[in-house]
Amino acid sequence: MLVGLTGGIGSGKTAVSDLLGQLGAGVIDTDLISHQITATNGKAIPAIRHEFGPEFINNDGALDRPKMRALVFAQPEARKTLEVITHPLIRQEAVKQAEELSKAGVPYLVFAVPLLIESKGWQNLVDYLVVVDCPEEVQIERVMHRNNLSREEVKKILAAQTSRQERLACANAVIENQGSPDQLASQVRQLNQKILQIQKDLLSSS
Repeated sequence: MLVGLTGGIGSGKTAVSDLLGQLGAGVIDTDLISHQITATNGKAIPAIRHEFGPEFINNDGALDRPKMRALVFAQPEARKTLEVITHPLIRQEAVKQAEELSKAGVPYLVFAVPLLIESKGWQNLVDYLVVVDCPEEVQIERVMHRNNLSREEVKKILAAQTSRQERLACANAVIENQGSPDQLASQVRQLNQKILQIQKDLLSSS
């Protein structure tokens, strides 16, 4: 069974995917893959250097993320160029990890994808969609604190993502992440049981 996991920036997707992983799920984190391919000597670096110029690559050979972030928000066509470079590499690595996890015998796979709703390819791939949700003000405060960004910078990122309402409308299940870690863990345990039961029912009906 293929489970999609998404949510706006600062909603707590990583916390939820980590908890699901601890419960035995096979987790493929596309945000982590994105950072890997744009790190020092990452697979995307040569093409980024070619398309955008050496000024977008740090001295250590990694992507200058703040500079690129400023460019893609100022120029939508730059975002598309970057996605043409990175998305196929992310998908390629995600498929590789999924195959390895399947062979390892995990009960189900979780694809943690920040822009899953925006990408019809990902949306059509998954069987069950989980959205991690919290109020926008909570997102803003978390990202300002975590990433050392200004309120305006965070609001720009939120504006570039699918709205909270659109995400919730697509969800098969919603995890509310505005309480304590214990409350979050309890919801994730219930979600895990629900997914395992759905999978069991599907297997028995086939």
